[in-house]
Amino acid sequence: MTTLVTGAAGFIGFSVARALLARGEPVIGLDNLNAYYSVGLKEDRLAELRREFGDAFRFERLDFADATALEVFANKADFDRIVHLGAQAGVRHSIDNPAAYLQANLVGHGNMIELARQRRSSHMVYASSSSVYGGNTSLPFRVEDRVDHPLSLYAATKKADELMSEVYANLYRTPLTGLRFFTVYGPWGRPDMAMWIFTKALFEGHPLPLFNGGDMRRDFTYIDDIVSGVLACLDAPPPDDGAEKAGGSKTPHALYNIGNSRSENVRRLVELLEQATGRKAQIHCEPMQLGDVPDTYADISAIARDHGYAPSTSIDVGVPRFVDWYRDYHGLSSASLA
Repeated sequence: MTTLVTGAAGFIGFSVARALLARGEPVIGLDNLNAYYSVGLKEDRLAELRREFGDAFRFERLDFADATALEVFANKADFDRIVHLGAQAGVRHSIDNPAAYLQANLVGHGNMIELARQRRSSHMVYASSSSVYGGNTSLPFRVEDRVDHPLSLYAATKKADELMSEVYANLYRTPLTGLRFFTVYGPWGRPDMAMWIFTKALFEGHPLPLFNGGDMRRDFTYIDDIVSGVLACLDAPPPDDGAEKAGGSKTPHALYNIGNSRSENVRRLVELLEQATGRKAQIHCEPMQLGDVPDTYADISAIARDHGYAPSTSIDVGVPRFVDWYRDYHGLSSASLA
């Protein structure tokens, strides 16, 4: 059974594709390799998939927001299930570049659910975000919570994706599962995320930018735990049985939080990075950024109940793993760090 994975050169897309391939399932990966962050890193991820799995992994450089190009590709490709992880990411970037989010996250998502409908795909899992909770102050965040007050355009596009998916599940009975990801980190991670930014600053001897003075909490979720949750959901599409699904729909559309269900102070993250790198952080306090939230914390009871999801990697374990990978990837020998 071949699975189509969008955003295959991205952090989570690469990791999900790798896990599918590791269990013997062919993957077709789509990605437009945009320059939001290092294209070289994205190409290195793709090279790793080819090195490990050869012809079982096929890659197409394509912008899924281009409906014509997507149709041409789909007409010659054989796949059933879809894992739609491609998107324009980044809360802060959406403030300065709104058009990119409207195109990739709204038009692109619309194209993908239409492809799932036309293909009669047995299931499409897609990426939402914890950002949809916006200014909610009730913790932990539950999939049953109202999410009507986003604080960024990125969050608004992800909420819109959920609404479009609900319509497709209702009108066309297309099986869909949306996953609200909480602060994902780990090997092959993203350079625009705090884990990478802080690690890079420590190794280079630069100040760490701590927004809101570091008085923020995040539900840091290790990539292996995320992947296990994605695959568990992919393998069990929501049934079209009229019963209420996670998130409240009675269509074949479910919504889940996928996090670690442990909210950690950002200053605790800095301490663990100091230990793993052997460097003392220089702190540069900055104000809270537009579109940011002070706390995230996932209630994962729904995905645990329906799919047996049980994250097992604390930041005490995951942070040193990331630092080890970062050191190896950048060729930072012990001598160069002395």
